[in-house]
Amino acid sequence: LSSPSGLTHESHKKDVEQVYLRCSEGSIEWMYPTGALIVNLRPNTSPASYKRLTVCIKPFKDSAGANIYLEKTGELKLLVRDGDRSPSKVYCFGYDQGGLFIEATPQQDISRKITGFQYELMNKGIASDLHTVSAPCRPCSDTEVLLAVCTSDFVIRGSIQDVTNEAEEQESVIHVGVNKLYRQKSKVFQLTGESGNWRGQIKTLLECGVKPGDGDFLFTGRMHFGEARLGCAPRFKDFQRMYKEAKDKGLNPCEIGPD
Repeated sequence: LSSPSGLTHESHKKDVEQVYLRCSEGSIEWMYPTGALIVNLRPNTSPASYKRLTVCIKPFKDSAGANIYLEKTGELKLLVRDGDRSPSKVYCFGYDQGGLFIEATPQQDISRKITGFQYELMNKGIASDLHTVSAPCRPCSDTEVLLAVCTSDFVIRGSIQDVTNEAEEQESVIHVGVNKLYRQKSKVFQLTGESGNWRGQIKTLLECGVKPGDGDFLFTGRMHFGEARLGCAPRFKDFQRMYKEAKDKGLNPCEIGPD
């Protein structure tokens, strides 16, 4: 977390301050913005790998006081306009497309403004993630499911307990009861209550029209800004079939372990 403040140089409203971030994910909060801020993302990886990185930013809901640009060799491309209110909107670009230039907008009272966002750096292959960008709601093919089992941040067998729709954010929250936890990168799925059941939440797009239903599914997906995002989710019996067929042919890309 980086938290520069415009009050440190308020008398020099044209000042440009530079911030260097070494972590692959985090957040930046610019309090009382004046002048401009250049955000340099310098992850602790080989510079040769930079061209394979995608940068994503997610502005805070109450972020205000500055425009956020993508800057390369002096040219600015507006990413987020001050005052835009697009809940949960994420902006992504290739690392080699430029850096972030944040310019404060004129304000009568800068003490009421804070500009901030979360950021993530990820491999371009992960960012475009299988089918989720081009057609986020279509069912995965057998090959995509088997690959998702090997590469996803979480893989669980579970049932849909409930679905709540968040119209403003254009998202659905799937409340999942977990029967088998194969893998999770973050502690999204946890033991709850005295019954000792594992539960968790997975988000997906509202347009996909997910509804509660009977039976078990194999839920896979990725962590994105601290939230579990749905990837491939076949019915478990269908997954068992495709997994067995691939295993019998020696074509399954990885072992998932016993049911």
